Amino acid sequence: MPNPSDFSYVTRADGTIVITHRRRKAATLRGERAAKFAEEVESGDAQEVMARWTGAYKFGNERNARNHPRNQGRRA
Repeated sequence: MPNPSDFSYVTRADGTIVITHRRRKAATLRGERAAKFAEEVESGDAQEVMARWTGAYKFGNERNARNHPRNQGRRA
């Protein structure tokens, strides 16, 4: 799976952080969550951190995994 891309974030004057993906708002963080996000984004790969915080890291292979034979369960 390719690395996440097209994420960006803006820190507003009141401390709120708005994360966008392809110019669309993906998440708004306030208070402790915003502070924790800011700390994490400084210490890691910013694109991966933003993908994880918005939940966008899940996109890509769910359909393939759902259709895999080992995930079909036993059928009578």
